[in-house]
Amino acid sequence: MVKKMVTIKNKSGLHARPAAVFMEKAQEFASQIYLARPGEEPVNGKSILGILTLGVEKGSTIEIAAEGPDAEEAVAALADLVESFEADL
Repeated sequence: MVKKMVTIKNKSGLHARPAAVFMEKAQEFASQIYLARPGEEPVNGKSILGILTLGVEKGSTIEIAAEGPDAEEAVAALADLVESFEADL
């Protein structure tokens, strides 16, 4: 499993619009994608409801993890995407 920690910079966190963008990007990969706050159970990164249940706000740290044939590529692309959410979507 490939993992990477990222800090949310978007002022509204992972609310509906950025969560939907994340989910759409995650669905492009064959690997299973997971998101988690430190110390909490991971959620399915390909599920908008899963992402929204995390309640991720600006300044929160999340772990993006993937397991499968394109896991490294998925984690790198999704981490870059989250880091690009600096402007409020």
